[in-house]
Parts: sequence; C-alpha cells; structure tokens
Amino acid sequence: MLVAVAVAGLVAGVAGLSIAVVAHNRVNQIVDECGEMLRRQLQVASGSADERALRDLAIVHYDALKEMSGHRSFSLALINAVGDGIVISSINGRTETRTYAKAIRDGHPVEMLSPEENQALRAARLGKGPIITMDDPLPDFGNGDRTSTARGV
Repeated sequence: MLVAVAVAGLVAGVAGLSIAVVAHNRVNQIVDECGEMLRRQLQVASGSADERALRDLAIVHYDALKEMSGHRSFSLALINAVGDGIVISSINGRTETRTYAKAIRDGHPVEMLSPEENQALRAARLGKGPIITMDDPLPDFGNGDRTSTARGV
C-alpha cells in the first residue's frame, strides 16, 4: 500500500515537472515574440520607419478544396507599421478561382478571417514572413475567436 502511494506520488511529480517545463518554454517563446514586436514598434516611434509604407507581409499556401492538392490556394497579408493593410486570399479549384480581399485596421480585421487568413495576418504582424505554414506556431494575441464587429484576430 505504501509503495503504491509512493509510486503515485512519483508519477504525479514527474507529470507536474513535465507540465512546468512545457509552460516555461512557451512563456519564453511569448516573451521573445513580445520583445520583437516592441522592437518593431520602437522603430516606428523613433521615426526610423515610414508608418504608411507596407512593411510586413506573410503568405500561407494551403489546400482549400478536397479536389486539389499541391497547396494551390493562398492567403497574403500586407500591413504597414501601424497595422493597417489588407489580406488577399485566392481559393483555387479545378474549374474556378475565387479571390477575396479583407481590410485590416490597427492590426485587426474589419470582417471575419478564415484560419489561413488569420495565420497570415498574425505572421505579418510578428514579422515572420514572407512564407509560413499553418503548422508554424504563432501566438493568438489573447483574442480568441471573436466576431467581425469585435475586430479580433
């Protein structure tokens, strides 16, 4: 009985330590990304960057339709230093192509974005472009899944 309790305690301790290591690594990643975003904003504040010029971009290639493969669809985010810009998406199929453009203001979409568009916008805001994948780990900026009226990312 005492051995079983000791083993259970050991397993719980190892599990807790593993969770702590994962959380520590994630916190370090977020601190590094926040530092990079602050550095980029300081460039604008110091006047060393034209805040109206498109400076951040990212493109995500993906398979939007089940009928095609080869990552022929894409979402492209283009934003300036203050976070204004556009996300352009092209959904390519065998018989048709659809293209969408969505406005971005202050780093937030004016209307709802798809997951791929959101990934491109987040990567552009972080300066992680030009080419990223849906598998690239990027922070969600704590906004969750909001509606277009809330202008969340």
